[in-house]
This record gives sequence, C-alpha cells and structure tokens, in this order.
Amino acid sequence: MKKSSILILFFLCLSSVSYASLRLGADRLEVLLPLIKEKKVALVVNQTSCLSNGTHLLDTLLAENIQVKKIFAPEHGIRGNADAGETVIDGKDPKTGINITSLYGKNKKPTRAMLNNIDIVIFDIQDVGARFYTYISTMHYVMEACAEQQKTCIILDRPNPHDFIDGPILESSLKSFVGMHPIPVLHGLTIGELAKMINGEGWLNQKIKCKLKIITLEGWKHGQAYSLPIKPSPNLPNDQSIKLYASLCFFEATNVSVGRGTYFPFQAIGYPDPKFGDFTFTPKSLPGFDKNPLQKDKLCYGVDLRQFKFNDGLSLKFLISFYKKSGSAPSFFKSPRFMDNLAGTSKLRLQIQKGATEEEIRKSWENDLTKYKTIRKKYLLYTENDKF
Repeated sequence: MKKSSILILFFLCLSSVSYASLRLGADRLEVLLPLIKEKKVALVVNQTSCLSNGTHLLDTLLAENIQVKKIFAPEHGIRGNADAGETVIDGKDPKTGINITSLYGKNKKPTRAMLNNIDIVIFDIQDVGARFYTYISTMHYVMEACAEQQKTCIILDRPNPHDFIDGPILESSLKSFVGMHPIPVLHGLTIGELAKMINGEGWLNQKIKCKLKIITLEGWKHGQAYSLPIKPSPNLPNDQSIKLYASLCFFEATNVSVGRGTYFPFQAIGYPDPKFGDFTFTPKSLPGFDKNPLQKDKLCYGVDLRQFKFNDGLSLKFLISFYKKSGSAPSFFKSPRFMDNLAGTSKLRLQIQKGATEEEIRKSWENDLTKYKTIRKKYLLYTENDKF
C-alpha cells in the first residue's frame, strides 16, 4: 500500500513500513516498566491496545507484576464493540476483576475520586488521524485531569494510518467532543505528537500543563503507510474504510447512509432513492458493526467505494455530488449544527449550499493550513525532512 503525501507538502516516503523494524510505544517495555515499577497505574485502553506480538497491554503489565488499579474505557468500550454514541457502562474486566470506568457518556473526564489512589495514567489507543475521532478528545480530558491532580500521563505512541494535513481548522465557537482543538480535520500527527501540541499550545483548561511522558515508536516516519492489525472501532474494519472515513463522516449529519449496518461501512454511500446511483445495499441490524443503522431495512441506492482508488487526504466530491443530486435543499443537512461541529466551521456547509466547487472551498483553507503547519513542526517526532 502506498500513500501520496501531496497534502503534507509533497513526498517524503512512499515505501511501506518494514514491520520487522517497527516497535510501537507499547512494545518498548524496557522504557515503560522502569517508569511504573511500584507505582499504582490506571490504563486508558481498548481492543487496539496490544503489543506487536498480539498481547494486550493489560495482560502484559499484569504479567510484569505492575499494579494496575483501574481501567478507563473510551467510546466503543474496552472491547471496541459498542456502537457509535452508545453509552459505555462501568463494570469489571471479567478476566482480571479490575474496575472499568467509562469516559464516554455523561462523564468524559476522570474525577479526583477516580484518580485518588493512582500515580500514573497510561494512554494507549490507536488513532486514525481525524479530528472528530473521539479517542483524541478522551486523551485531552485525561491529560487535563492528570494536570489538575498532579499525576503523570504516559502516552504510548502509534503510527498515524491516514497521515495527511487537510480540511478546515476548528473554530473555537464550535468546540465539542467531536472537535476540541484548533487543528484541521486531518491533523497529520501521532497521538504522542498531538499530546505534545495540546500541552505546548496551552489548550488544556486555564493553560495548565500536564506532566507528560511520550514513549515514542521506532521504525516509522511520517509519510510511511501503516495498516492497522486490529479495527479501531466497529465501523472502520479495514484500510479502505480508514482512508475514506474523514471524507464520508460529514454524511453523518445527513440522512445518507455511509454503509453502517453492512460489512462495508464507510465504503459505500446511499439513500432510498434510485437517483443517487446504481449500487444498492440494505442496512441491517448488525452486531459488531451497528445494531441500529441509519436507513435500517431500507434499500439504498448510491455508490460502491470498496475498490475506489483513493490515496489522498480529504475529498469533498462525494458530499457535493450527493447534495446536488438531492436537489440542493437546505434540509439535506438534517443537523446543520452537527455538520458544523464535524467540519469545525459553518463555512463549509454554507459554501456547499451556495454551490462552491471543491477547488474554491479548498482555496479558502490555504492560509489557515499554512499557519497550522508552522505550529505542527514544533511537535514532530518522526521526520527527517523539513517538508514534513
């Protein structure tokens, strides 16, 4: 698999990662274990929190006699099987009996009581490079709680599988759990680099600083491809879905299906009207993917993107095309506010409604993206070339 890096200022490397040389932050136990030996530890983990050998971080640390006292669960839960937006409940890990506390729902930030007997919080979750993918919002709140309570936060870093800089910058008035930072839709950072940026730019509450330790990964540089060994959430099952996720997620603010309730989510677009395309699919209740998908049990017409050659960052062609096919009605965006939250600005929605082309819309992002790239350079950990 190759990636074009035209959206991160041309090419640095088109070669795939040599997985034999790749060491995730979680693999580097020689660095991690001395930091947490004889400490009381909380983990923020899910199903992706595995070492390269497939062993879960929790099991690895317990085998090393580390005192893991608590597990915090992000959106989709620690097993990654809760639907998008579904409440993740507190409980106990059936294998170890360790308490699990949800950080998705009413409580998104660890409280003082939750961290009372904790020395160190370890965050190890695979991101996909998109601002509205909520694991990075959970990381923000974990860092903030650690800063407020003088706890150390350790980030175990992982590659960014969709490593581009693209899209509008989030405006502060539209800050939400699907967008907390003034970064583009595709931010071109690992979670470790983003954590450094959050700390360094003063984005935590009252600009407090988190006592942060990044355990860097080895054998990966920006621009190199990375195929995820474990799906990061129920509806991102493969590389193609991850490539298309940022472009198709805007449809979540419409009545157009993105294939939830099929075995190819975020690889198809459709609506119950033949004018939208020749490809058909019917969303069904599908445990492990989506139990109550949009347009459930309705025959949808649209476009099959499973074989679509897409190695770019963010595309608006699909959204603009379906908007035009809909008759260009303002009601196409069933939730204008949610669309604006996803975009980080109301300008994108308004530009589409006014008939702007993708080229015109992209041009309106240029100045802000140039400024962002300057800020980003200060926090990069995995580049040997100023072009990245």
